[in-house]
Amino acid sequence: MEKLTKETFKQKVFDYEKNTEWKFAGSRPAIVDFYADWCGPCRAVAPILAELAEQYDGKVDIYKVNTDEEQELAAVFGIRSIPSILFIPLNEKPQMAMGALPKNALTDAIEKVLLKNTNA
Repeated sequence: MEKLTKETFKQKVFDYEKNTEWKFAGSRPAIVDFYADWCGPCRAVAPILAELAEQYDGKVDIYKVNTDEEQELAAVFGIRSIPSILFIPLNEKPQMAMGALPKNALTDAIEKVLLKNTNA
């Protein structure tokens, strides 16, 4: 699981300064967890995402964005509440989920949204 800054986000996920239309920069489906260190529900989701990062290693990239440190990224995606989790399939528009999702909901989203059209 990798923590992204504005610059690494633009390289690995989406360069919102160059593109007005969504254009995913990654080679695998991805999840971006928008969080803050002081957020209790964020801390509850963190170990679940760490487990999923291991479980889906090589199939799904999982990133974290600290909204306190990366306020511009949070603003670009209209983050109003945290945690907010962005699910990014390879060839479709991303989908945002709000709140601390349980592991089964995250696994369902990975299987049904991110991996449904891949051979993973």
